[in-house]
Amino acid sequence: MHSINDYNFKNKRVLLRVDFNVPVDADKRITDDTRMQESMPTIKKLLSDGAALIIMAHFGRPKKGGFEPELSLLPVAKHLEEMLGQKVLFMQDLLGTDGKVEKAASELKAGDVLLLENIRFYTEETKGDENFARKLADLGDCYVNDAFGAAHREHSSTAVMARFFPENRFFGLLMEHEVKNLERLLNNPPHPFTAIIGGSKVSSKIGILENLVDKVDKMIIIGGMRYTFTKALGGKIGNSICEDDKMETALNLLKKMKEKGVKCYLPTDSVVADAFDNNAKTQIVPSDAVPEGWESVDCGPSSCADIKNIVMQSKTILWNGPAGVFEMPTFAKGTREIASYVAEACKGGCFAAIGGGDSVAAVKQMGLADKMSYVSTGGGAMLEYLEGKDLPGIKAILG
Repeated sequence: MHSINDYNFKNKRVLLRVDFNVPVDADKRITDDTRMQESMPTIKKLLSDGAALIIMAHFGRPKKGGFEPELSLLPVAKHLEEMLGQKVLFMQDLLGTDGKVEKAASELKAGDVLLLENIRFYTEETKGDENFARKLADLGDCYVNDAFGAAHREHSSTAVMARFFPENRFFGLLMEHEVKNLERLLNNPPHPFTAIIGGSKVSSKIGILENLVDKVDKMIIIGGMRYTFTKALGGKIGNSICEDDKMETALNLLKKMKEKGVKCYLPTDSVVADAFDNNAKTQIVPSDAVPEGWESVDCGPSSCADIKNIVMQSKTILWNGPAGVFEMPTFAKGTREIASYVAEACKGGCFAAIGGGDSVAAVKQMGLADKMSYVSTGGGAMLEYLEGKDLPGIKAILG
């Protein structure tokens, strides 16, 4: 593991890639600085060593190429100053235009912090352009990647730059934490190992399900995606979401699980609604007997009790994806219940990894994030890692 803890960065100019793609309101005020907070340990370690930092980050999805004021990192720069309690030099000039960025980087002293403008203002960034990566690399002496949320992108600043630092490329503390926990989850998990996989579509989780078949003891399939399985097995699902073209895939996955000795659990009862509305009429029915005109919106109470029993017997848990229409409070109970079960299991020594927007949102809203063993910061990156794919941002550091 190429960790910054194994190196002293005194008097080094460090190129630090972070994920500061934070949400802002209409007045460009940051509404949630979690992603910035997560990289603070890395930033503080580097500064305490006596490094000068050149921070690179993206913000939104620029499409034009060049400066777009609505996607500027200026609000992030101001907030970073408040978090660090020191001046942050922010360069809205673009690299290579007039030499100002290069000059500012060369004049940095120990303890200085320079934040570059939105790295995606350069069209070369998302193309993984090697010449652009070289220009960035020329600004510093070392490269540290702490942007796990962008580790699945083979962009210039997230992967290609590392080639120019064969001896001085490192994981930041956040990236190191993510990699170590995901490696533990996939390669050395205590058993019984239970995966709880949810969400609306089977198609988005096929890779995860297939990769986990050889690793888990039990598989719990929740959310709308379970109805593709239910219909494939001959059940009546009413208006519940279903990918008809994935039913054969679902049956093949069930067959593969059976062959591998993996016990698959599909919820037996469901909360169904007569409309996709928080105030719709609801009832509890068997999951394979949803009335016409009704659709599943959450796990039922019997299913929640079954899931609790499975969770409490587990030594390792991976949870990715909600149990129902989590965005609507009336239909969020199943997801909240699962969060509480997993937190309770952790008290008994279970290793639990939480990933995916709604799953992470659930544990945070309930104040349970710090009760979990590991809550991933990267949605797409974690999904691809769980599918068994090599992430460019990680592979680039490891060499």
